[in-house]
Amino acid sequence: MALGIAGIFLPLLPTTPFLLLAAACYVRSSPRLYRWLLNHRWTGEYIRDYREQRGLPLRTKILTVLILWATVGWSAYRVSNPWLLALLIAVAVVIPIVIWRLPTRRP
Repeated sequence: MALGIAGIFLPLLPTTPFLLLAAACYVRSSPRLYRWLLNHRWTGEYIRDYREQRGLPLRTKILTVLILWATVGWSAYRVSNPWLLALLIAVAVVIPIVIWRLPTRRP
């Protein structure tokens, strides 16, 4: 749960997978915490959108990819290890493909 909330503010930490994992754990162990998670003003939207297969808004997709590329670009500039550089390039290529394949939510 804490990693999911941190992912809202940190660009390279994914939000939705951690929140979905927390929701999956809460659905069986604590219905009260599960309802709280679904109705929370910061976390609820991510989980509801995923459950209802509504996708991501176009603005969110664009902003996510731009922040990812900026962060990876800065990291690539600072890294001297060729293996880490290759990993960063792979992330910069693969993650945007995954994001763009998600459905786009219409306003």
